[in-house]
Amino acid sequence: MFLLQQTPIVVEMIRQPPVTPEISYGAVLGSAALMAVSVFAAAMVVGVAVGGIIVWRKRQREKAGEVSAPSHVRLQI
Repeated sequence: MFLLQQTPIVVEMIRQPPVTPEISYGAVLGSAALMAVSVFAAAMVVGVAVGGIIVWRKRQREKAGEVSAPSHVRLQI
């Protein structure tokens, strides 16, 4: 008799959020393509920036006369 609960259980009902619309295959493919293009564009920007810095530093060192006997063929860029 002591195992019976004496106070009632109160359950509050809250409104459920609206159901999200389903995502189509086209939307998923479009999102994936946009992500791939974004990563490619970022890689190109970083690559061009790093390449430009390397070429600029090399030319600065050549002007300063810091280059010793080259062990490579100069491309005349």
